[in-house]
Amino acid sequence: MKIRIALCQVDMEWEHTARNLERLESVVAAAEADVVVLPEMFATGFKLRPAVVAEPQDGLVVTTMRRWAATYKKAVVGSAVIVEEGTYRNRMFFVKPSGETQWYDKRHLFRPGGEGRDYTPGDKRVVVEYMGFRFLLQICYDLRFPVWSRSRGDYDAIIYCASWDNKRRDAWCALLRARAIENQCYVIGVNRVGTDPDAVYIGDSQALDYLGRTIAGADSGEWTMSVTLDLEQQRAFRESFPAWQDADDFRLEP
Repeated sequence: MKIRIALCQVDMEWEHTARNLERLESVVAAAEADVVVLPEMFATGFKLRPAVVAEPQDGLVVTTMRRWAATYKKAVVGSAVIVEEGTYRNRMFFVKPSGETQWYDKRHLFRPGGEGRDYTPGDKRVVVEYMGFRFLLQICYDLRFPVWSRSRGDYDAIIYCASWDNKRRDAWCALLRARAIENQCYVIGVNRVGTDPDAVYIGDSQALDYLGRTIAGADSGEWTMSVTLDLEQQRAFRESFPAWQDADDFRLEP
């Protein structure tokens, strides 16, 4: 069983939702993949003051993602700023061509940048099943917290969408590899490029296999690259090297 994933490393205009969505449609349309992954807050840039760009769940960003998925017959993944019952969420969506939409609210809010000041954290891990694969959804700073992403035998790949500052690029690359190795899973990390008023983003988006080997990656610039994940190969490796059977048992609390 195989699936094609497109990593879309893109820049975006600060706080210009409609223009970003208009420009990124061609990126989604051209991607040769079953699943297209975009960066964190791909329609607005990373916003620490969410009221400026926040939308309801049925706002322009999510309805556009649904239209893309239905029109181009591929799942679309990325995060957006959502307002819900007076709270703001950094919410990652996995939108299927059927219109089915699942989401994950970022658990670990970026304390050094003040994200926790205005956003409400999530408290649930979310695994999405699509085309026989199980994907754990994670956002940016979540990458630093291995317990939250520890495999319990419940997923085959982790998808991280990010706005990861260039000053911490070594940590990004090292931690993506660590998550792949320790969980014996595929890891897809999609970061943005360009600048915003607070940071510079180099990119370094990459896909890694269950051994921590790089399948695809690039440092700077806008690009889209598609990779193939092979579930049978992953399962064969996990059977031949069953480190997962020796994992420490624990329970996550909200």
